[in-house]
Amino acid sequence: MKKAILIIILLIFAIGGFFGFKFYAKYYGNNIKKDGYVLIPHNAGFKQILDSAAKYVDNKETFEAVAKEKDLEKYFKAGRYHFQKGLGNTRLVNMIKAGNQSENSFRIGDFGDVYQMLGKVTKKTELDSSQFVKGLNTIAAEKGYNNAEDLKKYFFIDTYNFFWTVTPEEFFNKFNDQYNEFWNAERKAKEQQSGLTRDQIYALASIVYKESGGKKDEMRTIAGLYLNRYRKGMKLQSDPTVIYAINKQTNFQQPIKRVFYKHLSTPSPYNTYANKGIPPGPICVVDKNSVDAVLNAEKNDYIFMCADPARLGYHKFTASAEQHAINAKAYQDWLNSNNIK
Repeated sequence: MKKAILIIILLIFAIGGFFGFKFYAKYYGNNIKKDGYVLIPHNAGFKQILDSAAKYVDNKETFEAVAKEKDLEKYFKAGRYHFQKGLGNTRLVNMIKAGNQSENSFRIGDFGDVYQMLGKVTKKTELDSSQFVKGLNTIAAEKGYNNAEDLKKYFFIDTYNFFWTVTPEEFFNKFNDQYNEFWNAERKAKEQQSGLTRDQIYALASIVYKESGGKKDEMRTIAGLYLNRYRKGMKLQSDPTVIYAINKQTNFQQPIKRVFYKHLSTPSPYNTYANKGIPPGPICVVDKNSVDAVLNAEKNDYIFMCADPARLGYHKFTASAEQHAINAKAYQDWLNSNNIK
């Protein structure tokens, strides 16, 4: 009798354990076969959600069952969700219902214009570039500008995090806040002391950034040189402005490695070989260091600069036209010897 009772008890535990395991596996056990990100747009249907998850979940049937039980079809939030090993169906479904999506990393580089930038950025967003352009054009109009390109000065080179579902308004607000934080009382005072408008500061900063290749250690020297030329009424004669003028005409489809004499007459208000003064706007998105370099420009007597073939990425500076001619010939000889055209 005792033996029969023991067998019955063991059977009860075995059955309970079996169903307990099934319950745990269905709701809480790992159901991820490989890590990945599931993209769920705002207009997604239930089948689309299931299909997107299918490539990452191990047991599609249990995921679908839990999703139905929790009304995921009715109550989901758009986003980019990280399906990672260790997550069970309950946590996966709750993550999507709560909208606990993972941010994406965006690198804002020295893009020539805002449209070029958005073409890259929106590869990681739900909305496409045309929708972002439309949104930023609206924001620009509200600020009294012509279009999104006039917002270039609000962006700084850096790495940023955004959600896949970011809207143009949310995207811009992050940069607008950063812009307002950057222009503190100290920088505004230096802006007034410079005698330049903010647009001129950004235009010069973009030239400084391009000429320096983004290296901070020459920025203040280059800024001082161009301010010397500007205040003497000389043309700035910056090669990157010629490259920008050509790129604008070709929609950034024609890479320019070397500026030739034929390029110097390219018609554009940004071409500082053809026009005196500071260009009407920046020729690229800048970083904070280049703006600070203009605000804190080195006081020097330099008028000329030329790339230094002995230290690639750096320059030789001089106030002498004769010495500059020597420096320029050395650089041209180096270009020719390396067949750079």
